[in-house]
Amino acid sequence: MNEKKNLVIAIDGPSGSGKSTVGKTIARFLGYLYIDSGAVYRAVGLKALMTNTPLTDRSSIAHLATESEIILKGDPDHLEIFLDGENVTAEIRTPDSSHASSVVATVPEVRAAVVEKLREMARQGGIVMDGRDIGTRVFPNAHVKVFLDASIEVRASRRFEEERTRGRVTTVDQIRKELEERDQRDRERSATPLVKAADAVYIDTSSLGLDRVVNDVLEIARSRSNSLS
Repeated sequence: MNEKKNLVIAIDGPSGSGKSTVGKTIARFLGYLYIDSGAVYRAVGLKALMTNTPLTDRSSIAHLATESEIILKGDPDHLEIFLDGENVTAEIRTPDSSHASSVVATVPEVRAAVVEKLREMARQGGIVMDGRDIGTRVFPNAHVKVFLDASIEVRASRRFEEERTRGRVTTVDQIRKELEERDQRDRERSATPLVKAADAVYIDTSSLGLDRVVNDVLEIARSRSNSLS
């Protein structure tokens, strides 16, 4: 591959579609910076919980998103999230933080604030960023846009295994319900809803292994890189 260190690779899709796993693998292979946009929204949600700010108080939530210092450090395999100088890598993955993040992410002012933070993190290029509006809002001119998807059954099974390894006691049915509620909020929000960018490549990962998906994305990136030579 004729590597372009300034390529911006945007990976979008719903929860459990494989965005993070694929994104980390791609970044590791190319030596790119990996940015988990969802972690930034989770940090904002956690900040709301820590400050006892009602999730219905849109103005205060927007202020938190704007004023909070959120920094991502480390390589794709050891990504750490710092909120106002405190390492909150574990805290943002709790069920409460996950729920809070999906609620605050529906606030247009929050999304606007987070978009600016994400663009600042990626100002040097050479990045892989995953999320739900990376190719449509954060980087509409990204060199590579991919939309990953999978059936709700497969996504629920994947997320159940992730939660189980974190020690959470739950069921596949409960996870499926949570994903369906998250999908509805993501697709129906007024601020940059979850949709496939018109120029993104759609990949259904339901029956595909990680290696196949990664190779497909790398081939797309390789083709784009060659076209820029």
